[in-house]
Amino acid sequence: MIELFNIFLYQPIASVLMLLYSVVPGGFGIAVIALTIIIRLILYPLSAKGIESQKALTDIQPKVKEIQDKYKDDKEKQVQEVLNVYKEAKINPFSGFLPLLIQIPVLIALYKVLWHVQDDNFAEALYSFVPFSGEIDFLFLGIVNLGLNGLDQINGNWLAMLGAGAIILGAGVAQFFQMKMVLTKKKTKKEKKKKQEPAIEMAEKMQKQMIYFFPIFTVIILLKLPLAMGLYWLTTAVFSIIQQHIIFKKI
Repeated sequence: MIELFNIFLYQPIASVLMLLYSVVPGGFGIAVIALTIIIRLILYPLSAKGIESQKALTDIQPKVKEIQDKYKDDKEKQVQEVLNVYKEAKINPFSGFLPLLIQIPVLIALYKVLWHVQDDNFAEALYSFVPFSGEIDFLFLGIVNLGLNGLDQINGNWLAMLGAGAIILGAGVAQFFQMKMVLTKKKTKKEKKKKQEPAIEMAEKMQKQMIYFFPIFTVIILLKLPLAMGLYWLTTAVFSIIQQHIIFKKI
């Protein structure tokens, strides 16, 4: 299984990254951005399907809540009516998970590449035709070292600290807006006045907390990872925001 993962994911991604590094002007940082965009474009149909499913589920929540209130004493009828709503809207509540599951191995492979790119034996993962001198200039825009983590940049000059902070905080902020676009939905006056069941109210509170929790968690994690991962995360989030805007406009 590990061998298949290396052959079909790790090795191709590592080779494309180094190929981009050798041919694209701008150094390693631009190569990471270019690779991220290429991967996101390849995964675009899958991620678009997941976004559409999530948005559709969010949009029908008022109907689901009405059914839950109406049949709160008849759980069997409640489940049946909710399933009918999904059927009428042509929504599979689990359809959004499949695209995510398919993307996970790709993201793990990219993470592994960015984590091991500084290893002495990294050249062994590349195709023979990929040019690689064994040395990589990790300096991005002449400011930050993408091979170091955010905490290590604290020991550098103030410009490097600002650059590292911009990448890490930018990734957190972009993820916040990305999640907010999908998970939040304005309530009507009628919905605001209507008393909700405790379980539904708690679910909504948890959803709102997730919007703030995950970006903060992202920033904390990125502080301890190479800044190349932060640049990848930032690029991914910005790409996802643009993608979601296009899909929502289409819907």
